[in-house]
Parts: sequence; structure tokens; C-alpha cells
Amino acid sequence: MKTLAGPNRRGFLRYGLAAIGAALAEPVLAGPVPSASGDLPGDRRPALAPLPESGKNLPMSPKMKHHFPFDPSYGLTLEDLRAIAPPEPPPGFDTFWQARYMKALAVDPKLAMRTAKTSHPDWIVQDISFTSTDGVTIGGWLLVPRHGKIRRGLVVGHGYGGRVAPNFDLPVKETAVLFPCFRGISRSLHPPISPEPAFHVLHDIDKPERYVIGGCVEDLWVAVSALIALFPDLGGRIGYSGISFGGGIGALAIPFDPRIERGFLEVPTFGNRALWLELPTTGSADAVQRYGRSHPDVLDHLRLFDAASAATRISVPMLVAVALFDPAVAPPCQFSVANALPRANCNEIFILDAGHFDYPMDSVQQAALSERNRRFFEVT
Repeated sequence: MKTLAGPNRRGFLRYGLAAIGAALAEPVLAGPVPSASGDLPGDRRPALAPLPESGKNLPMSPKMKHHFPFDPSYGLTLEDLRAIAPPEPPPGFDTFWQARYMKALAVDPKLAMRTAKTSHPDWIVQDISFTSTDGVTIGGWLLVPRHGKIRRGLVVGHGYGGRVAPNFDLPVKETAVLFPCFRGISRSLHPPISPEPAFHVLHDIDKPERYVIGGCVEDLWVAVSALIALFPDLGGRIGYSGISFGGGIGALAIPFDPRIERGFLEVPTFGNRALWLELPTTGSADAVQRYGRSHPDVLDHLRLFDAASAATRISVPMLVAVALFDPAVAPPCQFSVANALPRANCNEIFILDAGHFDYPMDSVQQAALSERNRRFFEVT
């Protein structure tokens, strides 16, 4: 598999990805990207067939017209993206996350619920709060089907824009669905953590044990505990679904929580942090890139929070939707997460034309992805 070097521009050019190097200096990319060469250092996994891909046979959008000062496809083809290897985890990676999981597992969620003002014909809607690690109160919503048995559980994350209401259009049935808001965001405000993405992503970034992203991962684990406390019979039948920010949190959390039986990640962030810190973007990485100009050691801290490195540890079935064009989460970072998944565990990649961007075939591709989600989660 190819590996894209970083975090400096010379590294990209040295490995032959001149177009990505050019993206750091030129407003718009043009032309194909030369192939990179070299195996991921320390990668001893055998060459395996690509993961099954969905979405490739759907109608494709015309070439994206945009006004960004960079090319959100970075000049890369699907073949180029599928060849990007995840970075090796740093020493102590597994121990770091296993210890945090045990910490979260020991928390009593102290659930509180009340009937929500929002109503829906198919769902009983409840406002919910629980206690996470460090005494942080997490707010959110719980949806319980009005009819039928509860056979499965699902925890649903959110993007960096937060969440103002539960999503009633999830393609699931007979499922109790918990929508937690991660610490500092929406219903889980927790000063001094800022709810603004550009500041939230920087909170305690220089302190790995206290970095807010690690706390958000713990919030997901405690959310699973809360769901099991409400429905003890759901053990072994709980899934996770997360988009963008929530996708990155899911990739970090799933490999260390055996209670999560399967997961869906859409345009996940935080993958391949060296690239995440280099490629131009409109997303949360931009704030960290600016921070990194005066804190050159930031990558050393972030290697522990690399969603692609974590994904190499995932051992449950996964569905990952990744985009060929995305101004907020660079496609090479998304594909680093998808490419990290083991090939033998019923994993699947769904290809989208774009993420975080309106495009002509958006509704068609999202409808197909929704149907794939329905089939993916109904087997739980």
C-alpha cells in the first residue's frame, strides 16, 4: 500500500505525491497525481484484495464546481485513495486506550430521563442525561419504538456542528437509539470547553491524558453503558453510527469496546494525523494547523488520537462511507480509516462523490447509503 509522508511539504514531494505538495502552495490542483511508492514502515500485513465497495455503480455527479482556494479532491483518483495506508500506532497506543476504556467502564451513568416535548408517530422520545468520566454531564435523546420489541441498540454520534434534535429518519426498526451529545457540545455544554469546533478541537491538545477528544471517546463508551443499563438484554447487539467528527470518535472507540458489535462511519475525521495536519481544509483540522505553526510538536501528541491507526484494531463488521471530494475532511484522511479495516470481517466501503458539500447526485447516493445502512444494522 502507498503511504503519504508528512507532516512537511517536502515529505509529500519526496514520496512522489507532487499534487498534494502543490496543494499547499497553489490555489487549485490540476492533472493526475503521480503514483507513490514504498510500503508503510513496520507494516507486515499481507497484500489482500480490496474491501467490497458500494456506490460505485450509482450515477456520478459532474466534476465539482467550487470556490475553495484549494482542490478538495487533492487531485487523487479512487485508485490513489484506496492505496493510502494507515500510519502505525505509536508505542503505548493500545495500553493508553485500554486504560481509558476501563476508566469509562467503571463509571455509574446515573441516568435521568423525562418525556421530551418533541413527539413522533413511530418513536417515544425522551430527553436523557447521564454522568460520564470526570463527572461531565452528557445530555441527549433516547428514541424507543412505539410498536414491536426492542431487539437492538444503537448509539448515534454527531458532527462538529452538534445536534439540536434526534434523527427520526434512521433506517432502523426494533431498535432503541441513543443520541448523546459529546462533551462541550450542544446539550453537553461544559465550560471551559468551547462548543465552537475551532476551539473545542484545541482543548488540552498538549495534554494527552486530558485532551477533549479522548474525553469524547469516553462519552461514547459511557453511552453504551447507559443503553445497557436501560436495556440489559441488548448486550452483544449494540451498534454505533457516526458522521464526520462522530465518525472519528467512533473509529477511536470501537476497537476497545467489545460491547459494540458493529459500526457505521461516514466521512470520518481524525485519520492519518500527519496528512490531517498538512492538507488544506475548511474543517477542524484548519484550527490545529494554525496552532501547529507555533507548536511544532503537536503531531507527537495527536498520534495517540489517530482514527486510522485505531481502525487497524477493529475486529467487528464495519460499513464506512468515504468521499472523493470533501473540503472539510480531506479524502486521504477518510480513506486512511477505511483502508485500515481488516479484509476478513464483512467490512464494506461505500463511495460518495462528495462530503460536506451539496452536489447533484447527493440525494440519490444518500438514499442508497440509507438502504445499505438498513441492511447492515438489521442483522444485529
